[in-house]
Amino acid sequence: MGSNRTHDRFHALLAATAMGVYLLLLVGATTALTDAAAACTAWPVCGDGFTAPTTAAGWLAVGHRLAAVLVGLLGVVTLVMAVRSGVERRVLGSMVVAGVLYPVQAALGAFVAVGGADATLSTLHLVVGMGIFGSLVLALAWVLETETGDPTDEPQGVPEPDLPPEGEHDPTIPTDPFERAKATAAAYFRLMKPRLMWLLCLVASAGMALAATTSTGLTPEIVLATLGGGVLSIGASGTFNHVLERDIDRRMERTSDRPLAVDLVPVRHAVAFGLVLAAASVALFAWVNTLAAVLGVGAILFYSVVYTLILKPNTVQNTVIGGAAGALPALIGWVAVTGEIGFGGLLLAAVIFLWTPAHFYNLALAYKDDYARGGFPMMPVVRGETETRKHTLWYLGATLIAAGALAAMEALGVVYALTSVVFGAVFLYFVVQLHYEQTESAAFRAFHASNAYLGMLLLAVVVDTLAV
Repeated sequence: MGSNRTHDRFHALLAATAMGVYLLLLVGATTALTDAAAACTAWPVCGDGFTAPTTAAGWLAVGHRLAAVLVGLLGVVTLVMAVRSGVERRVLGSMVVAGVLYPVQAALGAFVAVGGADATLSTLHLVVGMGIFGSLVLALAWVLETETGDPTDEPQGVPEPDLPPEGEHDPTIPTDPFERAKATAAAYFRLMKPRLMWLLCLVASAGMALAATTSTGLTPEIVLATLGGGVLSIGASGTFNHVLERDIDRRMERTSDRPLAVDLVPVRHAVAFGLVLAAASVALFAWVNTLAAVLGVGAILFYSVVYTLILKPNTVQNTVIGGAAGALPALIGWVAVTGEIGFGGLLLAAVIFLWTPAHFYNLALAYKDDYARGGFPMMPVVRGETETRKHTLWYLGATLIAAGALAAMEALGVVYALTSVVFGAVFLYFVVQLHYEQTESAAFRAFHASNAYLGMLLLAVVVDTLAV
């Protein structure tokens, strides 16, 4: 391609086209547009096909169609720029696929509008829209890989961990009894990894809210017991993680001051603390129902044993597979209300599962050297930063597609759709900026944007399902 300005303009147009398609996809998947389409059953406008709508719902349907025209024109401009700029064949091919599918998508939309919301046509309409968006995300990831990647960033083997520092780790323990008690309490609280609690509790809350649309089992007592069990479960998992990784924590800069790494809390006390938390968690879940308790035990074991001992130190796919640990609260929330695993809970879990790599790879980039010191085969350490940034964008696209499927299958409304589009666009912006800047601060901005996206999306689920 030509100048840097041309590069930047093309990348921006491609990202804008992708998010424009996503806006159409999400709004089209919501109940708001379904109701609007029923009020405007002609094409391209209403009435006899050329009459202005007379209701707000009709204007919403027409607005969606006008937006589709504008996004289509934007796509044509972007495709022309790609051809004239001589992008790679794989990038151009992916964009051509999107360009071919776009009029097919428009025709399906017309059939749905005129013939009514037939289930088969509506599903096909959604799937084709996802295909268009996915093709554009692929093109964006590939062109950014080519334009911003480092050709010397070659894959490497699993790193050898640094040797742990020699000598004893003498914690600084206050001599004043009150200060000593406060420091000890703070150490035990830190063992529970409280920073993880707010988001995972939101995941469980969204699971309960979704389940409440199909069941009458949502009560204040169920909510409190489920969230309480979740907090204790996270605390137990975090404590066991501290115990099992205490030697590695001493090698890594960001974890070298953890309570067990500096011997502030005896190992046997930490194990006992974790067991008490786990038992209390299971007891609360069991009060809710048996399946919730089984899933709670599974979540603790998966994070503490499968992820910490098996996945994290042995495979570059540790983050991807480990996403199941974060997805389980969605199922626990659903099961707490319904007593069984349902499709809505599985869809929400899929969103969390796909979001996890898009979220955590940013942290892995920021702490790449630290993870290498610990001997962990994280994606940036083993596959390089260029590959990691590309995978971050891929999983971001997959997350947005899963969020769209959740909107369609669970009949969520415009609050959810706009939240996913707006905060998804912010997330995408910072991931694209990460490709350009390639700094620790850029990685942290993308990391925080991922937290904001999921947090707001989960709140939108609760609002859309429970607000009257």
